[in-house]
Amino acid sequence: MTTKERAYLKGLAMQLDPVLSLGKASLTPEFTEAVNEAITKRELIKINVLKNCAEDPNKLAEMLAERTHSAVVQVIGRKIVLFRKNQEKSKIEFPGKKSGKKNDD
Repeated sequence: MTTKERAYLKGLAMQLDPVLSLGKASLTPEFTEAVNEAITKRELIKINVLKNCAEDPNKLAEMLAERTHSAVVQVIGRKIVLFRKNQEKSKIEFPGKKSGKKNDD
């Protein structure tokens, strides 16, 4: 992921509400599966790490990204933003990307 792509995703993530909350139970297989389903459906998700979760949000983000084959866009405080492009029907189009169409300019 390029710096420009990451900056674009950060801008999109600012408008998102967290879709999942990670609590005291931390990273269970069920939570990881819920993240995987959410990221498949939405591509870009925000996760809230609750105060009763003792683990470091940065480490949790890395573990989740590894387990779901996604990329960590950012971790701010106790919020994690993950991205994984849906290869079948992508909803997020990066600005400036060539879509394979030829311009006659």
